[in-house]
Amino acid sequence: MTKPNTSERLLALSGLSGRVVFAAVLAGYFWSSALTKFDGPGVSAGAFVQIFPRQMEAVGYDSAALPFYALPVVLAGSVAELVLPALLVAGLATRLSALAMIGFILVMTLTDIFGHGVTADTLGAWFDRFSDGVLDHRALWVGLLAGLVLSGGGYLSLDRWISRARVR
Repeated sequence: MTKPNTSERLLALSGLSGRVVFAAVLAGYFWSSALTKFDGPGVSAGAFVQIFPRQMEAVGYDSAALPFYALPVVLAGSVAELVLPALLVAGLATRLSALAMIGFILVMTLTDIFGHGVTADTLGAWFDRFSDGVLDHRALWVGLLAGLVLSGGGYLSLDRWISRARVR
């Protein structure tokens, strides 16, 4: 096994710092949101409202009246909101998990815009000198996650531990 060069060390440090920032700032946000979607052993009605707002309104908030695909979509989204942050914090399948989280954030943002009717005032705009819009926050989240897609989990990650165990 060769000794890592400076750029490899910086990349590993970048991955570790990205995961620490994600854990400190975003993991709790996603876990808290995911927990609102479960009601005991099942999925809460609120989960359907969060993910299919207009459809739920159209059926009088009766989730049983939604199309057949609604339950699997809500389950998949809710489980992803729990599992993907945990994988990132642990540094397991970091690149794939970060890429999946980027997709999750994109779907979440589109649901906010087209499902919940988030307006331009709340969305905000890039390059407007204000950093309080939804797009501003989500762009930072995606930037952080893109860094993890490129760098991987870095030091103190399960990815690194597994890869070193394979080499031995």
